[in-house]
Amino acid sequence: MIREAPAMTVRQNLGDLLNEVQYRKGRIVITKGGKPVAALIDIGLFERLRKMDEEFEQISGALAKAAAAAVSAAKGAALVDEAVKAARRKPSRR
Repeated sequence: MIREAPAMTVRQNLGDLLNEVQYRKGRIVITKGGKPVAALIDIGLFERLRKMDEEFEQISGALAKAAAAAVSAAKGAALVDEAVKAARRKPSRR
């Protein structure tokens, strides 16, 4: 269950909130001035999120490299096409 707790409440009851998160798998959104600023989650969920974030970064990097390579290949193909057209425009020597 996800519940909200003001920062002052978290500060005053940190031990109880940690027990709630650790033993009952609770999730607590910490608010400051009514706006969410942080969350308390159990370490298992945190590790899964961290691993997913790392995998996302790896996939994003691989996609960026692939996109850059595709652009380079496209530019290369355009240069080849231009060279072929230029060669065809020249009159042949017969």
